[in-house]
Amino acid sequence: MNKTIADIAELAGVAKSTVSRFLNGGSVSKATRQKIEQVIKEYHYVPNTFAQSLKARKTNIIGTVVPRLDSFATSQTLMGIDDELRNANFQMLISNTSQDMKREIEAIYDFARQKVSGIILLAAKISDAHLKAAEDTKIPILLVGQQHPNLYSLIHDDYNAGMTMGRHVYEQGHRQIAYLGVTEEDIAVGVQRKAGFKKSLENTPCQVRYYETSFKMTDAVNAAARILDEFTPSIIVCATDNIALGVMKAAYLKNIAIPSTLSVTGFGGYDVTEIIHPTLTTIRFFYKEAGKVAAHHMIRLVREEHIDKITKMSYELLERGSVDKRPNPSL
Repeated sequence: MNKTIADIAELAGVAKSTVSRFLNGGSVSKATRQKIEQVIKEYHYVPNTFAQSLKARKTNIIGTVVPRLDSFATSQTLMGIDDELRNANFQMLISNTSQDMKREIEAIYDFARQKVSGIILLAAKISDAHLKAAEDTKIPILLVGQQHPNLYSLIHDDYNAGMTMGRHVYEQGHRQIAYLGVTEEDIAVGVQRKAGFKKSLENTPCQVRYYETSFKMTDAVNAAARILDEFTPSIIVCATDNIALGVMKAAYLKNIAIPSTLSVTGFGGYDVTEIIHPTLTTIRFFYKEAGKVAAHHMIRLVREEHIDKITKMSYELLERGSVDKRPNPSL
């Protein structure tokens, strides 16, 4: 149950009028402000009048919650969001959570207290706490990159992208395959992308081994080194381009030639994959366009206009130099 102003005042040890003055932007001492803010954050307090005031006087501000800023996919998505919002005379606020789920939840409540009109949420996983925050704040929320039946969602077609990559790998003659993915807590990258790839190779003579790493390139270097110590794949299929770059670094350190000895693929279509040598075969997702679509959908939600519950973006296979065609593969 949402706390009242009286509850917050009692928990903070101040007068109810002091809490009310704080919430309305009035002057309070630094020590008092810190006590009130601490209680508000701890109990996820949102004023009961928020939903009514938002309906009566909508702002032109959209909050965007992102897990990290040092990501090509995130930066491109944010650029698309910003472009579309600016064209519609809206503004964007960004909250970076550094992949901390608790901070994601806090960001939703913080944005509610700042009276944003809507929230675009880039999250790897949706928990009950996310859903409760959405229910408490009564703000339109659009999920980008993941899908949940209780939220409006914009997703990349990870499952079919995985299938497309699997078929390409098979058509190029590869039969000894390593797949280097991420945790299945990430439904889009960790589950859907891998499931599509796995489905594409059903009833084929391929030997596929599945491994897991983090999204960090340095971790991928170490994971690839272990794979190459215990297995001799002709190709390593990587769940992201960053992981693929880590695999290529590991191969270089082991004096393994790409693609003549080992082929490598990724997912993402990051700009850097066009300038490395050899260039990386990958699936390009249209992150900036996804950001524009997300912003457009959010504006429609704020205006109480209809959008589809799920929007699915397209993708493109980029065939490049990091994959070698194997002649006369065994059946």
